Amino acid sequence: MQEPFFSADQETRQWTTFLHLSLLAGVLVPGAGFVLPIVLWQLKKNELPGVDAHGKVVTNWVISSLIYGAISGMLIFVLIGLPLLGILAVLGLIFPVIGAIKANNGELWVYPLSIRFFS
Repeated sequence: MQEPFFSADQETRQWTTFLHLSLLAGVLVPGAGFVLPIVLWQLKKNELPGVDAHGKVVTNWVISSLIYGAISGMLIFVLIGLPLLGILAVLGLIFPVIGAIKANNGELWVYPLSIRFFS
C-alpha cells in the first residue's frame, strides 16, 4: 500500500497550526503555553521556512501577554486589574484558535494587541 503524498506546504501548514495551538498547552500544564511554542518554533524554523514567520507572531504574543498580565496584576489594587486579567485570559484562548485556523488555511495572522518584538 502506497503512503499518501504529503507536500512541504502541507507539512508547513500542519506545523504552523501546531505552533499556534501549542499556546493552549498552558491550560493543562502551567507555563507550557509559554515554553512549548518557542521550542517548536526553534526546532522547525530552519527546516520549514514558513514556520519562522508564525513563530515570530506567536512569540510576540507570548511576550506581550506576559507584559499585559504583569500590568493587569499591578492594577488589581485599583480594581481594574481583575477584569483586565479576565479579558486577557479570553483573548489567550481565542487568538491561538483563530491563528491556528488561519495557519491551516496557509495564511499568516498577526495577533491584535501584540507588540512587535520580532518582525
